[in-house]
Amino acid sequence: DVYVVVVNRSNVYQAEYGSSGINAEYGDLWVSRWILQRIAEEFNVVVSFDPKPIPGDWNGAGCHCNISTLAMREEGGIEHILAAIKKMEDKHIDHINDYDPSGGDDNRRRLTGLHETASIDEFSYGVAHRGASI
Repeated sequence: DVYVVVVNRSNVYQAEYGSSGINAEYGDLWVSRWILQRIAEEFNVVVSFDPKPIPGDWNGAGCHCNISTLAMREEGGIEHILAAIKKMEDKHIDHINDYDPSGGDDNRRRLTGLHETASIDEFSYGVAHRGASI
């Protein structure tokens, strides 16, 4: 597994994890957030996981995951990808609400449809489309 952690020029923490399986990767996410907070304490810096901690005309920062199955990566994998997208589309509003500790309110502040974000009210997808939901 390869782990890359970057704090970029926008002071956004980015991490990439290997392919250990979904449970291990989400565990890695929680542990890496804990480590980030401990390091920040040493430097008297505040860490926020709020998707838009400062109000204003900007895109904010969200957590996203890239997922695939073996079938998606093999010949003809696009059919498996499209089937998974359809399942996600059917649960779009549920996911927006369930994966937000504020029941969708935090995501609503960030997912405006502006600044390369999708509108919270519309499900969309595309290839190399930075403004799509997924």
